[in-house]
Order: sequence, then C-alpha cells, then structure tokens
Amino acid sequence: MPSYTAPTKDLQFVLHDVLNVSQSDTPGYAELDADFTSAVLEEAGKLASEVLSPLNTVGDTEGCVLENGVVRTPTGFKAAFDQVREGGWTALDLPEEFGGQHMPYVLGTAVGEMFSGANQAFTMYQGLTHGAASAILVHGTDDQKATYLPKMASCDWTGTMNLTEPHCGTDLGLMRTKAEPQDDGSYKVTGQKIFISAGEHDMADNIIHLVLAKIPGGPEGIKGVSLFIVPKFIVKQDGSLGDRNGVSCGKIEEKMGIHGNSTCVMNYDGATGWLLGEEHKGMRAMFTMMNEARIGVGMQGLAQAEVAYQNAVAYAKDRLQGRAVTGDENPDGPADPLIVHPDIRRSLMDQKSFIEGARTFLLWGAQLIDQSHRGGDEAAEGLVSLMTPVIKGFLTDEGYDMTVKAQQVYGGHGYIEEWGMSQFTRDARIAMIYEGANGVQALDLVGRKLAQDGGKHVMAFFDLVKTFIKDSGDNDALKADFLEPLKAASKDLQSAGMFFMQNGMKNPNAALAGSNDFMHLFGHVCLGLMWARSAKAAQAALDGGTSDKAFYETKLATGRYYMKRRLPATAMHLARIETGADPVMALKADQF
Repeated sequence: MPSYTAPTKDLQFVLHDVLNVSQSDTPGYAELDADFTSAVLEEAGKLASEVLSPLNTVGDTEGCVLENGVVRTPTGFKAAFDQVREGGWTALDLPEEFGGQHMPYVLGTAVGEMFSGANQAFTMYQGLTHGAASAILVHGTDDQKATYLPKMASCDWTGTMNLTEPHCGTDLGLMRTKAEPQDDGSYKVTGQKIFISAGEHDMADNIIHLVLAKIPGGPEGIKGVSLFIVPKFIVKQDGSLGDRNGVSCGKIEEKMGIHGNSTCVMNYDGATGWLLGEEHKGMRAMFTMMNEARIGVGMQGLAQAEVAYQNAVAYAKDRLQGRAVTGDENPDGPADPLIVHPDIRRSLMDQKSFIEGARTFLLWGAQLIDQSHRGGDEAAEGLVSLMTPVIKGFLTDEGYDMTVKAQQVYGGHGYIEEWGMSQFTRDARIAMIYEGANGVQALDLVGRKLAQDGGKHVMAFFDLVKTFIKDSGDNDALKADFLEPLKAASKDLQSAGMFFMQNGMKNPNAALAGSNDFMHLFGHVCLGLMWARSAKAAQAALDGGTSDKAFYETKLATGRYYMKRRLPATAMHLARIETGADPVMALKADQF
C-alpha cells in the first residue's frame, strides 16, 4: 500500500524563506511566525499521514454506495470526518463570528495540500463546503449567513455547487433548471444536475446545495441565471432541521477515479430554495466559489504529484534492476537499485522540480488572495485573477503528467492495482476537467484575462519579473543558472503576448489556437520565477551559515535542473503559437 509523508519542511521553507509571511504587513500575517506555522503544519501533517492516507485505498476500492436514497461513504470516512471536524480543520480561514479561526488563506492552502495529498476524495467533502460557505459569506443576507455559516464552518452541514446539466457543461446559458417564485419569497426549484461532488452522503446532518437555475421571464442565456440556496433538509426559524426538501440523489456516477467521493446525479422536484445574491446575477455569486475552487483544484494537481513522487522515490531506491553503466554501485547485491540509472533520475528530477516550484507558485497565489481580501490590495486582486487559470490549468496538466512519470518508475508493477500507483493517476485526471476544463482555462486566459483592465495585470507581472532580475543582478551565484534563463523565458512570454496583440483582432483563431501553449508557457515562466526566488533564499541561507546545509544545496540543485531542463520549453511553446491558426484549422470538419 502506498504511503504519504506530509512535506512540512518544504512548506515551512516556502512560507518563511521565500514568501517571508511573518514579515508581511497583510493583516493576520504577523501571527504567522515559524513556531506557530510549524505547530499547525505538524499537527495537520500527522492527521494527513496517520488518519487520511490509510483511508485513500479504502475509498478507492470500496467507493460510495446508494441505498434507499442515502449514500454510504467508504469504511472509516465518517469517523475520520468527525476527527477533522473536532480538530477545527474545516474552518481555518473562515471568520470567527461564524465559528472559524480566521487564519490567513495561505496557511489554509498549505494544510489543504497535505490533506489532498493524503486523500483527495475525502478532502473534497470539506473543500466544497468551504467554497459554498465563501459564496454565502460574500453574497448572502445577514439572515442567510447566520442560518448556514456556523454549521457549514464546522462541517456539521456540508455544501455543494450545482452547475452542470446533462445537456450543458461549460455553456451554462443552455441550462433548463427553473426556479418559480413563491408568495413567501422562496422559490420552487425543478431540474436535474449532474457531476455533483458530495451531492449526497452520510457524514453530515444537512447538505446545503447552491444551485444555478433560471427564473421564468428572465433574460435569455447566461444573463438569466440566478443562484439559489437549496438545503437537503429545510432549516426552521430556531435553526433546527425540519422536513426533507424535494431534492434527491438519482444515482452515483461511475468514475475513473476519486471513488471515495460521491459524485451524484441530483434531482430537484419543486425543491424549496432561496435566492443567493441578486436575480439574474447567479454567475457573479457562483464565481466567488469557482475562483476559490480553481485554486483548490490546482492544489490537487500538485498534491497528487507529490504523493506519487514520494512512492516512486522509495521504489526507485529499493527495487534492484540492472547495473549502473559506470560500475556496480551495489556490488554485494544481484543488481543496482533503479535510482542509479540516468533515465530514472531524469524522471524523478522532472517530478521533484515541478512539485517544489508548483508549491511555491500555489502559496504565492494564496498570499496574493490574502493581500487582496485582507489588505484591500487591488493590484494583488488583479494579479491573482490573471494567475487563476494558470494555477488551475498548468498545475493540473503537469501534475497529472508527473503521476504518470511516477507510475512509470514502477514498470509493470505501476499498472497493477496492488501497488496503488494507478490511483494517483486516476484521481489526478479529474482535476484537468472539473471547475472549468483546462482548454476553457486557456481560452479564459488568452481571451479575457490578458486584456483585462487594459492589460495592466500582465504588464504588472512582467514588471515583477524584471524587478526581481534587476534587484538580484549583483548575485553572481544566481546570474547564469537562474536569472538569465528566467529573462529568456520571460521574453518568450512577452513575444507570445505581442503575437496575440498583432494577430488576434483580425484573426481570433490565431490567438485561440495558441491558448493552450500560452497557458503552459506562462506556467513555466511562473515556476521559473518561483525557482529563482527559492534559489535566492536558499543561497542566502547558505551564505548565512545555516546548519541545514544539505537541504539548501539540494534546493539549489533541484532549481538548476528546472531552469536547464524544463524552462526551455517556453521556446517550443512560442514557436507553436507563432504558427497561428492555419495548421490547427486546416482540415474541414468532414475530413476528421
């Protein structure tokens, strides 16, 4: 059975050596000293490794079962969920007035990575609840907040988001679910939703569904969509639970992965719901949840890559196969361990350099969210809005690829369920699809985010890179290995943006045909920046006489690998982008 060890040491490095969280003037960050974050991460890591991780295989093999309208979760899930609740882990960054601990989002993200790496399917139950609670927090009335948030913060009640219907996924303007207004101010919601994660289960007393629907007589298309709170059980005036609402689980979807999470078909048969936010402004309210969810999904890509890598490293050190071409390294044994072979090292270095760079990128994004939400920093809000499709799309594409590489280290055993490696690949696959498929993320990045506010956010990113390179220019230890590669990659990104500006208006397909390459180009530049920042921090620690010399030297070597072997992909992506739309659109539909 695979194992999981929480990467607390590396999380501490990112938080304190790279991001310098305790020195930030963002409200709440002064409390994030190294001792405090270490205590939180160690406790969360222990829960992840000892409680959640052993249930990962259980959830995968048992799955969820629908019995008489109730979904039974896998053995051990409910007891573990109670343990997570009792520890207060479900509401780390929610407001204290609703039972949360009001810790910064960046710390919640660090904890979330460990929980997701240990057991992604399990962690989704609380993750979706957090997203639904955030939407109510921003768009709900005072009464709605008082009614739902305390119970959702504790996960005594869980939450969902209901968007997709059988005939519409990305194009939500095609939805048919309707909400009929009632005299008492409520609505009767009727329709069917599919792919609803945690739509029905046995781990909470109530489930609060946030449902997109159309009010009859409203505008056509996406402009006529509203968002509704539709609880599984009606909540009485005194906060107690009343009658069962007209919402039920029609079936559990049979999926490739995340078997431990109940992905449901949800039927709404005149269910009572209440408007959340304004009429016909449902997408505005839903995107409060969607943007948070997309950051969380990017985290899932990273987390599955991390756990798969940990097991691949252990196997590569243990499995004896062949001899090193430079001479026996295990002369007393029948063969050398796999890790002596350069191609295995290449695979493991691809994984390690991606994971550590991605972790820094993710936590930097979470820091920007804190600067925006806690500090009112509009520039940070614009920058993280730009980065959201990159975090979601790039980290999940690459994260999935890394689980495949980890599986490949095992050879044939990686394909056998007994070894457990296929679960990481299967679980990681969904992250590329849900919360906006990655192709849509790329289109959003190129078609909307680049030009947002006159392009000032992407220009701010270029300035950020340029300023870092300039400020670090006298650091000879960084110049050749980190600063020059970053500068070249940034120029590739600027050239790609210029190509879109020059060609996108007269031929939109020229831009959209290159959108996926641009998202990956952007992602590589972001990880290049993160590695340059990490290298600067590691070098400073070495120059300061750190007692943990091996850790920081390993960090530098891993960063050099990324800059030399992974970052040059930006040139390839630029070359593809500059071919325009002609190679992509050359065939007519009937020629496929």
